[in-house]
Amino acid sequence: MQTVRDLNDLRAAVAAFRADGARVALVPTMGALHAGHIALIDAAKRAGTRVVASIFVNPKQFGPNEDLARYPRREAADARLLVDAGCDLLWLPPVEVMYPDGFATNVSVSGVTEGLDGAARPGHFDGVATVVAKLFNQVTPDAAYFGKKDFQQLAVVRRMVSDLDFAIEIVGVPTQRDDDGLALSSRNIYLDEEQRLKAVTLPRALGVAGRAIARGDDPAAALAEAQASLVAAGFVVDYVALVDAATLAEPAHADRPRRLLAAARMGQTRLIDNIAVDPTLTR
Repeated sequence: MQTVRDLNDLRAAVAAFRADGARVALVPTMGALHAGHIALIDAAKRAGTRVVASIFVNPKQFGPNEDLARYPRREAADARLLVDAGCDLLWLPPVEVMYPDGFATNVSVSGVTEGLDGAARPGHFDGVATVVAKLFNQVTPDAAYFGKKDFQQLAVVRRMVSDLDFAIEIVGVPTQRDDDGLALSSRNIYLDEEQRLKAVTLPRALGVAGRAIARGDDPAAALAEAQASLVAAGFVVDYVALVDAATLAEPAHADRPRRLLAAARMGQTRLIDNIAVDPTLTR
């Protein structure tokens, strides 16, 4: 696996891939890699495809009271995982490459950013859209892979790609989970033993609510019950919401694909999760 930190070296490496007739796939990450990230690498690996993973802890998507300073950074361990996974190139841009002196451009996506995490974390998705647009222009991939755990982020990227005419296939990869159902996240390492035991309430509450909604129960009652379960477990809830899976709009209609999303804090650790609610299950 090549590791590059200079933009000219990155472009030369990608040009060499293309000179060999290869397709290029990008897996953007902020590091602290786990099995969920490796699932993205695995999904990106196809015959004739070279896989580029990026690691950049993006300061523009952290709010003033969020965990930028303590966000886990494990460059050497991450590189070993990527080598074992068969990644072809690791792009490790420093902050001064991503945001040089005088940087003054912001990418803002309306609509799909206006609720959920967009409301709970003002400015977050501007940071996401800006850094992803830069990565797309730097790597010029044919396809990019994102986990469905960050479902709103995936919707934001898809909207941006459509609106700005990026010729890039966006692939959503199913959420990877621990054996007890908790979605894998780099932030799970912040949980102490007791918090980790309680954290599984999040996917379980979503599962109960999702099944109730799918069989035709009142969505508002199901959402309220899920929120009550989270509070009883010690979570501080940002939101539990049922939305249209394509637009993220509320209310979601039963004749269209729907998504149940939640964000909640266990101590200082903010966790997110989501599940599909299949309209065919209501019939």
